[in-house]
Amino acid sequence: MAHLKLYLLTFNCGRTLVEPDVFGQHLLDGWQDPTSSEPSLPDVIVLNLQEIAPLSHAFLGGNLVKPYFDRFRQVIQLATTFAHTQDNNDEVEYVNIITCNCGLTALMVFVRAELADNVHTLSTAEVGVGVSEMANKGAIGVRAGWKVPRSEGILYTTFVSTHLAAFEEKMERRDQDYKDIVQGLVFSQQITHEGQNSTDSEAEVPLLSGSSSEDHSHDSVHQGIYADDSYLFVSGDLNYRTAISGPTKNDSEYFPQPSKNTESPKHFSHLLEKDQLTQQLQAGKTLHGLKEQRIQFPPTYKYRTIADKPIILDEDSKSWQWSDHRWPSWCDRILFPATSTLPVQAGKYSALPIFRTSDHRPVVLSAAIPLQPVSGSKFSKETPIVFDLNHQRRRSAARRKEIAVGLIAYLGLTWEGNALLFGTTFMILGVIYISKSMA
Repeated sequence: MAHLKLYLLTFNCGRTLVEPDVFGQHLLDGWQDPTSSEPSLPDVIVLNLQEIAPLSHAFLGGNLVKPYFDRFRQVIQLATTFAHTQDNNDEVEYVNIITCNCGLTALMVFVRAELADNVHTLSTAEVGVGVSEMANKGAIGVRAGWKVPRSEGILYTTFVSTHLAAFEEKMERRDQDYKDIVQGLVFSQQITHEGQNSTDSEAEVPLLSGSSSEDHSHDSVHQGIYADDSYLFVSGDLNYRTAISGPTKNDSEYFPQPSKNTESPKHFSHLLEKDQLTQQLQAGKTLHGLKEQRIQFPPTYKYRTIADKPIILDEDSKSWQWSDHRWPSWCDRILFPATSTLPVQAGKYSALPIFRTSDHRPVVLSAAIPLQPVSGSKFSKETPIVFDLNHQRRRSAARRKEIAVGLIAYLGLTWEGNALLFGTTFMILGVIYISKSMA
């Protein structure tokens, strides 16, 4: 049976530009074909990004946020070139078929160039769950329809990049955030994606763009993120912690450190037993109907980075440098359907190295799904949450607030904004002075 091979990454960028020459060499470290032992590269690479840019840039969007996306396009290009050099295989070209963001949370999908014609449709959804429903926290979703060879049916995949509430004591808030995301992520945009097979062909969806076309034939099953005919992958900085309050002064001595001995009190497995997300999943309080691969990597947050070290590899680490005011936690996660009617062949689940641009480690998952339309699934019944019919009105209201906040932040907190504000003020005062002089 043919499969669609997926490589998913989630990364909190720390509102900082990544360094492509470093990141690109390690992006595919976690790739392992779940269907074959032969060297290969994934069909689809999905980048789920949080805190993609400074708040001002992310809220205003457009050319302000574009450089941050461009860095990741460079990462993909360098990663495939590096893989070609290392494995001596044919170099693979990827097409960025869609790039979108909801405030600080973003999603980019790359497809092998020879498979780009198989992308039938793309649709997007977005919701903010931060202050006043703005998207300092929130989610962005992409639903892709894939043509199935020798079939008239379509295979659907839904990718959701999300960022939930922070801090140890906010576990119930995170549960509520996910509920709000399920209610607010409604796929009302649909872009027909035909015949795009070059690196210049991409659908970049701005935050307020209108729908290119509407496919009402799928409205009944394609409105919420839980759909009977779509695989769902939820990735992001879910922010679930390993304690219900911040660490005290002496707690840092219990923080995990590198050790291959699982019996050692410093081995991370002992802290993993206190993981909030595992507890909430088992209690059915969040991320309903989803599961993840077994975690066999250290906490992904919160690291103290070292300015003169672009990257810290596990094999070079004699100790992990933790921030002492946060419990080390597995904030960054990737989940997929638990039901057998949506069979996900999940492979390697791992964390990439520590990059100096962020206090989070990226997390990656290799997976494969059957390349055939889904049938017999009742996945939409997995969640008791129904979508919000007023989602568009609420999102539009929040978006107006984001523009106002973004503009204030840009003018007040960036040197470009300061220069613009100073120049405008100087010009106005000059006009007033000249007008009075001529009076």
